[in-house]
Parts: sequence; C-alpha cells; structure tokens
Amino acid sequence: ARAVVGDDGRIAAMDVTVNSPPHGNRPGRNGSPNLRAAAYLARPQPPARSGDVPLARGGGADRNAVPGYAIPNLKIAKRIVHKMPYRSSSLRALGGFLNVFAIETLIDDIAAATGADPVAFRLAHLDDPRARAVIEAAVAETGGAFGSEAGEGTGWGLGYARYKNTAAYCAIAARVEVDETVRVTDVFAAIDPGEAINPDGIVNQTEGGIVQAASWTLKEAVPFDGPTVAAESWLDYPILKFSEVPKVKVRVLARPEEPPLGCAEAAQGPMAAALGNAVFQALGARVRALPLTRDAIIAALS
Repeated sequence: ARAVVGDDGRIAAMDVTVNSPPHGNRPGRNGSPNLRAAAYLARPQPPARSGDVPLARGGGADRNAVPGYAIPNLKIAKRIVHKMPYRSSSLRALGGFLNVFAIETLIDDIAAATGADPVAFRLAHLDDPRARAVIEAAVAETGGAFGSEAGEGTGWGLGYARYKNTAAYCAIAARVEVDETVRVTDVFAAIDPGEAINPDGIVNQTEGGIVQAASWTLKEAVPFDGPTVAAESWLDYPILKFSEVPKVKVRVLARPEEPPLGCAEAAQGPMAAALGNAVFQALGARVRALPLTRDAIIAALS
C-alpha cells in the first residue's frame, strides 16, 4: 500500500495492491469438488482452478483491502497467483489480516512523516461516528498510557478496521517491549457489534482473536524445504506460549438500536497492525516482514 499526502496534511490518494494465492481452495467451494483425494479415484478428477472468494461473500485476498477512511482517490488492484509450489487455503480472516496490517501501518507511517498524532490523524480521516467511537474507546481504556512510552524498546500501537467493511468495528491499542524479541504486555480493545446478543460471547471471540493474531504476528511461519513443508511437529512450528499471553481488556460498545453485526475475525487485522505500530514506536524503524521475529527486526534495523 502507498499513499499521496496533500499540502493540507490529509491523504489525497491511496493505492492498495494485493498479490495472493486464491482463498477458495476448500473442498466444495466455488462449484468444484476440489478434494485432494479425488486424484486417487478409479476415474481421477483433475484439480480445479479455484477462484478467489467473491466480495459478495466477504472477499478473499481482497478482504478489507478497501480502507475505511475518507480518501478521495482510491485504487485497489488484486492479482491471484494460481501457480504455486504448494496448495494454499484460507487462514482465519483471509486477506483481512494482512490487508489491515498493510493499511494501518501505512497510516502510522504517514502520521509520523507529517508530524501528526496517530490517533488524531485517523479520526480526521473518518466520517463514520461508530468507527471514531471504537478508536476513542480503545485509547481511553489505556487510562492515558497510550503514547506515553515511545523509544528505548517500549512502544504503544493502534490498529483499526471494520471487518469485511460490513461487519463489526474493532480498534486495538497494544503495548510492547522489544529487546531481542517482541513481548506484548497489554492489549485494550473496543468492539462495536451492533446489538449485542451475547456480550460474553463477543468478549470471548475478541479475546481469542487477539491472542491468535498475536501468535501469528510475533511467531508463526510455516518453514519450507524447497516446495515441501519442513515442519513435522509442533516443535517445528512456533506458537505463542501461555507465559507470553498479554493482559487483555475488551470493551463492547453495544448498540441495541442497531442490527447485530458479525464479530467473526474482527480483531485479527487490528491486532497485527497495533503490534506492528507499537514496534515502530519502540524502535523508530518499521518492520514490514511478518512475523516480527528477531531476524526480521535485525534486518529492518540494518
């Protein structure tokens, strides 16, 4: 993602380009059996050329590729890469995880480049009062701590998105400490699900998304040996440990007068962005490669 900033300090244009394998490779999707075992039938079925999940169903690679901000000139491009050495499928949130990470880290980069406060900069580009409300609530939940620590290995970051651009609104403020690795200590989230049918379930769903996204963002990556997956056990695939789970507080902005919205994976993209932006504040350097491992940090700093 890249942007043009006008003389008034506002974003005048943004260009988001998505290159991705299709996210519609699950069996039975998009009008194709797409079952790996079908190749071993007496009359084998050749693998189908799967398409991406259409926007009418929430989108696949381009899920949340459209920023939720008031930007006058937007260009969104998607290229689906079919020829891959391995078979891809859907990660939770599909493209919403990486697209929100890319857009929200760009927003912080622009704020830093123009000398703007990252919270105020977002609010200045949001027309939707519900979007503004979740950002203000997440920051307020930090009790004034947000932004109070920056540099020398400690930082706060913010991430925001409305999942699928049609579902729940979510904003997350996160604090990290960076030494040789990144440790997330505190997370404050605000989510607007419309009418809250099951408030406890909404909190649980959001907490789970936060912890899972922290693991993705800080730890998880499938190791490959050429085109072959090299992970043979959980020892070869790092995930967040219980000792590394941060303190998490979720505030539900219930709106009984509004229709209920799906919470689903509303927290995943904002959490990744909050961590990326917090690391940026802690180090003064942008780490663009995920996961945010020691090697990725060293590469960014060098």
